[in-house]
Amino acid sequence: MTPTIPRLEFAFTIRADVGRALTGGASRNGERLHIEITGGSVEGPRLTGRIAAGGSDWPLVRPDGASRVNACYTIVASDGTPIMVRNEGIRVSSAEVLARLRAGEAVDPSEFYFRTTPFFEAPDGPHGWLNESVFVASVCRSGGEVVVDVYRVT
Repeated sequence: MTPTIPRLEFAFTIRADVGRALTGGASRNGERLHIEITGGSVEGPRLTGRIAAGGSDWPLVRPDGASRVNACYTIVASDGTPIMVRNEGIRVSSAEVLARLRAGEAVDPSEFYFRTTPFFEAPDGPHGWLNESVFVASVCRSGGEVVVDVYRVT
């Protein structure tokens, strides 16, 4: 007997509006940034809604240039239900691509690796399915927003 092979099922896209990155400078662990999440939208076959203002991402840009993402924010579903999101992951790129990303340039997502594992906390009811699955996401930056395509692992 062997385990089933996981597949991915597209669930929804998060488009999170973000502010400028704030930094206090480098430390021995890397450069810790604070990026305010100011709003956005959620659209897809499994969930629609908006992103509430007030969330944050606290990425750590390591000395090797890779970033560990650590975001926490709220989705307000179209029926008004608040859903907590905790999204952690990694972005890896060359130093040249990192400089372009930080300058706000449009960079093709094929030029870097940016994946996360979002976890959701939803109340019982129509959104309870978010508590019962593992999710992975592919992420890119598009102007002043971060685009997160969320997939349910089946």
